[in-house]
Amino acid sequence: MGVMFIIKTVISTINNNGDMEMKTSTILSTVLFVGMTLGLNAAATAEDRTTGRGTGPVIYVTSQGLYYDSIVLADVPPNGPFQQLVPGPNGLSTDFGPGEVGHKGGRWWLDLNGDGVMNDGDKFFLCPLLGPGRTAM
Repeated sequence: MGVMFIIKTVISTINNNGDMEMKTSTILSTVLFVGMTLGLNAAATAEDRTTGRGTGPVIYVTSQGLYYDSIVLADVPPNGPFQQLVPGPNGLSTDFGPGEVGHKGGRWWLDLNGDGVMNDGDKFFLCPLLGPGRTAM
């Protein structure tokens, strides 16, 4: 997912601006931020690629202390409820997982603009968690 996610984000940014003469700094910022976000989870993603489970990142659910494989299905418009994914020491993490109140069924948002609010500057996508969760990456 890493490279495709970055490419889709850059293309989406270019398309939203309506011109190909977009500032290099904007493209570089987007690529670097998304790369950093996914880079924090690189070891977990690489490990799971050999198991054949999922096409997305491994997501750590803090309330359960479990890691879940995931599968990226689609980008979605920013309508309805979403659950935030936060980059951290365990890769991408979230507060609630399957079976818990607060789990949104794989409707995620990444705060790409860093303002702490769901808005047009962020990434919204559908990426269900694949159970069962496990205690190690």
